[in-house]
Amino acid sequence: MSAVVVFESMFGNTEKIARAIADGVRSGLGASAADVAVLEVGTAPDRLDDEVSLLVAGGPTHAFGMTRPSTRDDARKLAGDTVVSHGIGLREWLDSVTIDRSDLTTATFDTRIDKVRHLPGSAARGAAKLLRRRGHAVLVPPQSFYVSDTAGPLSDGEIDHARRWGEEVGRTHRDLRARTGA
Repeated sequence: MSAVVVFESMFGNTEKIARAIADGVRSGLGASAADVAVLEVGTAPDRLDDEVSLLVAGGPTHAFGMTRPSTRDDARKLAGDTVVSHGIGLREWLDSVTIDRSDLTTATFDTRIDKVRHLPGSAARGAAKLLRRRGHAVLVPPQSFYVSDTAGPLSDGEIDHARRWGEEVGRTHRDLRARTGA
């Protein structure tokens, strides 16, 4: 059994959250670092083989959902040379990735601006919906992590929040597999 955390990040904040989530997943699974990979979406494989039993996917919320080419272009203009994700976004990867196992479990997360918590739309909810449509179980409700402004930084306590959430995801996945004998 292995887990993969795939992230899209423009300014680096979502990457920091993804790495903290991966630390929590390792703890929750009781896994080694080799068992939990953290991959930027542009380097993520186009096929997840049957050894991957948990996929955690996340990206920034742009215009009420997952990024699109136009919203990524706008973010790149702001980020300049410091942009993390240069190629495809999470939406395109989730649409195209081949998943070899039907019992893959998933979890989704996003980063959002703290000032607009009340606005509708979430990249995490959109990603979860897409994964459910493809027939994959979503272990826990989609989770948002907050940044203080478009380029960040992360709001206070969000790294710890991400580790705790990742640990919950790992524990839930481990317990589910133990109950089902998978």
